[in-house]
Amino acid sequence: MARIINKDTIVCMSLSARPSNFGTRFHNFLYEKLDLNYLYKAFTTNNLKDAINGIKALSIRGCAISMPYKQACIEFIDELDASVQSIQAVNTIVNTDHYLKAYNTDYIAVEKLIKANNISNKTPFVLKGSGGMANAVIGAFYDAGFKHGIVCARNQQKGEALAKRYHYQWQKDESNITPEQAKLIINVTPIGMQGGSEANQLAFRETIINHADIVFDVVALPVETPLIKYAKNLNKTIISGADVAVLQAVEQFILYTGVTPSEELIQQAGEFARQG
Repeated sequence: MARIINKDTIVCMSLSARPSNFGTRFHNFLYEKLDLNYLYKAFTTNNLKDAINGIKALSIRGCAISMPYKQACIEFIDELDASVQSIQAVNTIVNTDHYLKAYNTDYIAVEKLIKANNISNKTPFVLKGSGGMANAVIGAFYDAGFKHGIVCARNQQKGEALAKRYHYQWQKDESNITPEQAKLIINVTPIGMQGGSEANQLAFRETIINHADIVFDVVALPVETPLIKYAKNLNKTIISGADVAVLQAVEQFILYTGVTPSEELIQQAGEFARQG
């Protein structure tokens, strides 16, 4: 029996430049299975300030924040959780009685994936990107004790600032990176993202991928980006954006509802979300 929306239905949402169905399908699947009177809808905006103020004014319970709003939204938030204060990037807003508190569940997800994949903190890594998600990822690696890292970013100002914050190196591109410096490679750019101008491109040069041991692509859609496909054919250890998406979405779900789904339901919700 389909759920019926009524005046008491609690609304959650997402804000992204390129809205996808992943969060919408994931959260609504769990609302239905757990018989929760919630509804989730994805949005984009051309006025971030008004969108955030609208969350407060309309009593929207929660909002997922994606590129390119993860840092720009901070000035409109009432309180920052410790996970945001350390990395200065938001991916989740929780509205309690018209008071907005920001979290970063991306950070929590990456932290869990480092442990789950038994990645040694002695592994040298190269991270490509310098936006809000890059802050969350590199912050998790830094806090896990990784000492040897390079931030590879075309935007020198943002790339250098990110690298300096965590005592890593910055390079504009991969031209001077050696295989020994890139045993773990991490893509935190839109390269390979479905619907983007670089959807069919590899995020790293083939020579870099060939010599890496671990390949981590934060892009969630498609599930298998060009980088993931290429690395899979080489039998590399792979962490996908879909892995991050599920883990961070679960943390958001708990923040919004106060309910912790079973592992079985989480797996089902993840599979359902990836089909959309």
